[in-house]
Amino acid sequence: MSETSHGTTAGTRSRLREIPTVTARDGIGGTLAFKRDPLSFLAGGIARHGDIFRFRPLGIPMVLVNHPDHVQHVLADNSANYDKDAFIFKAVRPMLRDGLIPVTDMDRWRRQRHMMAPHFTPRAVASFVHNMTDETEQALGRWEERARADADGILEFTEEFGQLALRIVNRSLFSAAVGDAALAFERAFGAANGILGDFLRFPFPPLSVPTPSHRRLRRAIDDMDAFVSLFVDKRLSGNEEDGADGGADLLSLLLHSVDEESGTGMGLEQLHHEVLNLCVGAFETTTCGLSWTFDLLARHPEAEEKLHAEVDAVLGGRLPVFEDLERLVHTRRIIDEALRIRSPAFQTMRRAREEDELAGFRVPAGSNMVINSYLLHRHPDFWDDPERFDPDRFTPEEVARRPRHAYVPFGSGPRVCIGKHFALTELALVLASVARGHRLVLPEGAPAVEPEARITLRPKGGVRLRLERRR
Repeated sequence: MSETSHGTTAGTRSRLREIPTVTARDGIGGTLAFKRDPLSFLAGGIARHGDIFRFRPLGIPMVLVNHPDHVQHVLADNSANYDKDAFIFKAVRPMLRDGLIPVTDMDRWRRQRHMMAPHFTPRAVASFVHNMTDETEQALGRWEERARADADGILEFTEEFGQLALRIVNRSLFSAAVGDAALAFERAFGAANGILGDFLRFPFPPLSVPTPSHRRLRRAIDDMDAFVSLFVDKRLSGNEEDGADGGADLLSLLLHSVDEESGTGMGLEQLHHEVLNLCVGAFETTTCGLSWTFDLLARHPEAEEKLHAEVDAVLGGRLPVFEDLERLVHTRRIIDEALRIRSPAFQTMRRAREEDELAGFRVPAGSNMVINSYLLHRHPDFWDDPERFDPDRFTPEEVARRPRHAYVPFGSGPRVCIGKHFALTELALVLASVARGHRLVLPEGAPAVEPEARITLRPKGGVRLRLERRR
């Protein structure tokens, strides 16, 4: 039971405590410290003030909440008071516009969500499983060829996983082989991610100011728009891409979606925004998720051996299908633990529309509520030895012992990530497909891969591994 109530009244306001504020005397630093290393800055604030504190980078009112009860209050119990008109979504809106990820208008969001949600249920995702396994098989062939051509056989797998993720999402969206266009999209998003990530750390000057980096951002967004328009325009004109799969793809489903209340479909501009949101969301989070999962697995041979035993027993050498997922128990636990330690979507925000009470503190209206799962997933009250990689944290018994909102890699509440089932299915199937015949091995003497806090939590410098066939 959360120790919070919804909203404040004049009678209760006087007894509420003020949220502790990071000051220069704390030794944590201010805006520049936040810019240099946001994760260390926030961890320092928790060490000094506990699970809730305020800070103001360049005068922007931020409140970090780092307790499952606080997260439940903001994302679920009182979600109506906490919208997405928050700083992080304002920063990405030039790229994602009015798509489902950043949209703030609740009526617009509700209409779009209701139209799109039926296409992202577990049953609906099952129709895209072949795309995931087939593209992984093709990727393994490319990786083997490149590994043979390289003297040490080591590949930079963050880039490889990015190409795989983009091929999967666009085959599911457009029934199309994206080819070299995927590389252009990946480069454009990489540029946008870097610029917007820097802006999130140090929001100056405003994005409307035409600095050289902001002009590069505009060009990157134009390139991503062109990528999406290529496929949408071909579908609308009736010119299908060569090599299209049979059956309905996500673009067809979205084109024929109808709002139950108004009886109208999705406008072309909105369709473009939603397709771009799906491309960006599925590409980037899956790229990071696969990179971190295989990096962690390569450093923990016991978990890898258990994975191989399970994959051999369940699959018997064949490619996985959707019905195998419920039997790939350890596979799923590996993914859950990787998402705990290195959540790609490691940070979200909500804006307090009105003043509120949270755990006895007064939350001022307009506060940007920061939920950082990198830190939440390390809370010592809920995670023993939190830096240790241990998939058995996700046995049913262990999960039942923890508050639900101690683990939120996809958010929670009404605005939980719509692509959650697609992402978890894709991660599990790629992992199992690779593990049935191959290993990704850590090169001797390889250093630890540091997390880089951008819009997502990326592996700094990429993940370098060697592809080997299993004996």
